[in-house]
Parts: sequence; structure tokens; C-alpha cells
Amino acid sequence: MEVQNSPGEDGVCSSESNLGGTDVWSCKESATALADHLVVMVHGILGSVTDWKFAAEQFVRMLPDKVIVHCSERNASMLTLDGVDVMGERLAEEVIEVIKQKPEVRKISFVAHSVGGLVARYAIGRLYRPPKSDNEEDSSTETCEEDSRGTIHGLEAMNFITVATPHLGSRGNKQVPFLFGVTAFEKAATCVIHWIFKRTGRHLFLTDDDEGNPPLLRRMIEDCGELHFMSALHTFKRRVVYSNVGYDHIVGWRTSSIRRNSELPKWEDVVNEKYPHIVFEEHCKACDAEQCEPSAMEDDGLSKLEEELLMGLSCVSWEKVDVSFHASRQRFAAHSVIQVKDYMAHGEGADVIQHMIDHFLT
Repeated sequence: MEVQNSPGEDGVCSSESNLGGTDVWSCKESATALADHLVVMVHGILGSVTDWKFAAEQFVRMLPDKVIVHCSERNASMLTLDGVDVMGERLAEEVIEVIKQKPEVRKISFVAHSVGGLVARYAIGRLYRPPKSDNEEDSSTETCEEDSRGTIHGLEAMNFITVATPHLGSRGNKQVPFLFGVTAFEKAATCVIHWIFKRTGRHLFLTDDDEGNPPLLRRMIEDCGELHFMSALHTFKRRVVYSNVGYDHIVGWRTSSIRRNSELPKWEDVVNEKYPHIVFEEHCKACDAEQCEPSAMEDDGLSKLEEELLMGLSCVSWEKVDVSFHASRQRFAAHSVIQVKDYMAHGEGADVIQHMIDHFLT
């Protein structure tokens, strides 16, 4: 059974489905008829479908004839403790069901917060469809380029965006800022995190060894059997990481921006009325393994495993957007403000969402 909300004055409609999650689209039939781009929004640990409510509505207001937004709920609340792989499989199943219900969609993007970014990376590995074989009937350049990229369950992959996601895990020095960078605290957290965050905690702290395999995040920097993790990432036209430079007590700047310590930029307050909290942007090209190797004399505080994660993820290009709420009254909630989890409490992050929309490939 589907419960549909009455149209609001802002022209945004939404509905909750028994499949789980909430769909958001334009109430204008003329706009909806043209929208063919599915945007899947994924919440973080202990989150819910409402976490992306503000962003979803803003996307539809600004791009009414382009996008249909689906806010995932298959992994809500305590289900986020079941592990990145289990959540990724659930998300993949949910996306397949949504696509079946929306035959008009031709493109797909993901916008994910915190651990939801890792879940989305796992899910696209499951959803990836390899490129078609050489097309003998039509050898046009345009067709060949499209076929060479592969798809996400048959849809053209557009934007893969993560917000405050611990791509390098949470085990390293200062990767979880509320531990204050104290080595003893960080080592203790590694030993007890599974008591609090269960299997997901093991994945985040890189302590899982299911059936003698390397940690899951390590496996996710390669294609692994039927799970095409890196091929899936590569097939997106854009990959973007939004990161808090400070005051995010859950996810550190280095892990969310996929950088070494020496690569963290020196930022200054930038007078930008439209995006007052965006303090640095860079486009990082893909590099091969040799280019990604750190200098032998360089000590960046990364473990060998973290370095492998960074090098693996650097094999594709990334747009990196650094965000600071240091002058904000809401700065101590930066992990939620960057997402605008609740507009009344975290509204100062609205410019980050606007930046996301303004640079979104449709």
C-alpha cells in the first residue's frame, strides 16, 4: 500500500511505499513527465529516511523536470549495525525494486551520508552491469563510448556523491576525532567498537576477517568476483566527496576526503555569499599505482592498510569539496549540519546542498 502526501505549495510531492523509503518528485505533471534521472539518497549509521528530507525536496524544487529522488529506508536505525555488506545487499535490492516501478528512468545517481557512502559503494558493485560487447551493427563513436562505460542495473551512471564518509575506515590516527588523537584511546576503540556498533564497527575499524578474507573495505578497492566495486565507481561520470575540515567528531577530514596528512590543503575563510561554508575545492585526476605511491621518506601517519585503501580509491578521479562550519553556532554538530539532517537544527548547511545541486550532472 502506498500513502501519498497531499501536494504542498512548493510543488513537491512525496510518497511512502511498502517497499521501504520515500519518493520525492515534482507535483507538476509536465515536469514529472520529463524527469528520467533517479537520485538515490542513503542515510548514515542509526539514520532514517527523514535524514535527507531537506536535500531531497531541494533537489526536486531546483531540478523539477530532471530528477526523481528516492530516500532509502531499507537499512534504517538498528539495521545499520548489521555490516556494510549486508546493508549494501539490501540497498541493491531496494534500488532494483525502485527501478522496476519507474520504467521511465534512464539515469541514476547516489548521494550518501557517512557510512551510507560505504553502503552505496558496496551496492553499486552489486548493481554494476559490464559494457556491451562490440556492437557490429552500430560502430558510431557515441554508441561505443556509451557501451564502454557499463551501467548501474541498465541505467546511465551520473553522479556518485558522498558526504562525510569514512572511505579509509575509522581506525587510523584522528580518523574518529572525538578520540582526540590519543593512541591509547584509538587502540581501545578498535578492541571494543564491535560491542557498540556490532558488525559495522568491525568493518569501519578494519578488524573483520570473515573466513580469513582481508577486511571488507580492502576488498572494496578491487573488483571481487561478481562484485564489481571499482568498475562501478569508474562508470560514474562524476565522483565527489564532501568533507568537514573540523568539528566533525565522528568522521575525520583525512578519511572523508581520501587524502594523506600531507595532502590536506591549507584553507582560508573565503568570502562567497552563495556557498559561505565551502572553503576549498579541487579536482584530483585518476592515477596509476606508481603515481599513487607515497615518497619513502614521507610519514603520513597512515597504516599500510589505510595506504592501500587510499591508493586503490585514487585509481579513479574525484572532486573534493572541503567544508567548514568553524564560525557557525551549529559547528559542534558538523557531521549532521553538512547533510542538513534536520533543517531547524542544522539549517546552516543549506549552502552545501545548494552547491551539490548547482554542480549536479543531469
